[in-house]
Amino acid sequence: MDVKATAKTVRNTPRKVRLVLDLIRGKSVEEALAILAFTPNQAATAVAKVVKSAAANATNNHQLNESALYVKACYADEGITMKRYMPRAKGSAGQILKRTSHITVVVSDER
Repeated sequence: MDVKATAKTVRNTPRKVRLVLDLIRGKSVEEALAILAFTPNQAATAVAKVVKSAAANATNNHQLNESALYVKACYADEGITMKRYMPRAKGSAGQILKRTSHITVVVSDER
């Protein structure tokens, strides 16, 4: 059975989150959390929260065995982009895009 969890509008760019998600795709939940604990990346903490949430959803809502769970799929979609402006030379303004991402992790107990 597939169970998923989603974190919306996380203040990390999707490109950087995808680098972290590539590390845990296909791994067991315990192994994925161990990898994320030692990944020196700001996105790793957000991804770890989503993996823990998906595992908790599977155990509490669907009575699945937590030791048998693995990360079946994980992806980061682009969220809203906050637009800010910074003063530049000669009275002009430069645009700053503060990107966000929607992180989704799907865990399953059958391979």
